[in-house]
Amino acid sequence: MTSPAANPPAATPANTLDVRDAVKSYGDVKALQGVSLNIAPGQFMALLGPNGAGKSTLFQLLSGLFVPDGGAISICGEDFLKKPTVGLAKIGVVFQQPTLDLDLSVTGNLRFHAALHGLGRAGRERIAPLLAQVGLGGSEDKICRTLSGGNRRKVELARALLHRPALLLMDEATVGLDPQSRTSLMALVRGLCRDQGLSVLWATHLVNEAEQADRVYVLHRGKQLIEGTPAAVTAASGCATLEEAFLKMTVPPPGAPGAGGKPVEKTA
Repeated sequence: MTSPAANPPAATPANTLDVRDAVKSYGDVKALQGVSLNIAPGQFMALLGPNGAGKSTLFQLLSGLFVPDGGAISICGEDFLKKPTVGLAKIGVVFQQPTLDLDLSVTGNLRFHAALHGLGRAGRERIAPLLAQVGLGGSEDKICRTLSGGNRRKVELARALLHRPALLLMDEATVGLDPQSRTSLMALVRGLCRDQGLSVLWATHLVNEAEQADRVYVLHRGKQLIEGTPAAVTAASGCATLEEAFLKMTVPPPGAPGAGGKPVEKTA
């Protein structure tokens, strides 16, 4: 196992997200084994791992769907486990599986979300500017079923941003999208980090997405393998590219138990 390129900084209220020694098991399956990570305001962190690494479990903990068996989670300095409603108000989520009501209009989906957050008129007034920001200006009345996969994702992104969260969770959000849509979505989210100080945790198994992050956190079989800038992770592994480093860390050598799988993809 590779040693971390850089230990996460100490927990501090200045961080948008602090996860300390998070543990989660499902029966005999240890999904997370002492995971710790921090994300500062405006930072884009890629959570890189093969299928079954524990990425979705971590997102379920961060979105309040499950409670960890052990460890601590803080959102903007607040104890998420003690004050989940406070933390959830500061988090936006785009899940891997589509969650739009396809028979509603774009505006209808966003208004429903605004009502759930109790945003009232202020929330409704944010819809048109936000849709313009994500490149969907003029699409307010379109039925979501008529939109392309990439534009549906943009609606989900706009919905996740409607209540102005400090932390955006993107769980394999580019799965099923064509290369142009993936590139567009990544550029859009990176711009939000740069221009608005949004913190992002972007779960992916695509190395070329992780290469664009400020920091990369490699998760495998519920454990942290390494964390640092893409360059630091690559250098610490002794490899020439991040893809080679990831394969070296997560693919067992020929003949070893578990060999034969291909846990990483590199898109064009």
